[in-house]
Amino acid sequence: MKIKKRLEIGERTRNFNLHDQKDTEFRLSQLRGKKALLSFHPLAWTSVCAEQMKSLEQNKGSFDELNTVGVGVSVDTVPSKKAWADSLGIKQTRLLSDFWPHGKVAKKYGIFRDKDGFSERANIIIDENQNLAFFKIYRLGELPNIQEIIETLKNMPKPTSDSKKRQISSS
Repeated sequence: MKIKKRLEIGERTRNFNLHDQKDTEFRLSQLRGKKALLSFHPLAWTSVCAEQMKSLEQNKGSFDELNTVGVGVSVDTVPSKKAWADSLGIKQTRLLSDFWPHGKVAKKYGIFRDKDGFSERANIIIDENQNLAFFKIYRLGELPNIQEIIETLKNMPKPTSDSKKRQISSS
């Protein structure tokens, strides 16, 4: 798979579909009209990744209030994601498997670490019109500040009815 350049803020995002820990398909395009937080973590079963995913689960109510769907994404398999979610007590947050083709979504977003075989730790926010609104890469051992994400979501401009019309006509 050819790695594309990283998107710029405001650019249309790249659609994808992956399966979550319950082996249910997730399609980014189905979230039109909602914001999406794609929280990439390198690997399941590591302490910082566990805290990152638990923070998504603990803040689901805030995400709901902000019209946002938060998901975790890594290269781990669906069965591994299921066992990990169960061990962490994650019941509402979808943990997506970017296993095969290996890292295809991380590659689409330009954050796959070829030499390591997994993604960067990153948070990507996509607005209601499927445009890139926020993009941040963290050090591998750094736990992303979930309050920064919540504040970013709170401060995002509200979609206009004009942009909704453009979205419908371009679909």
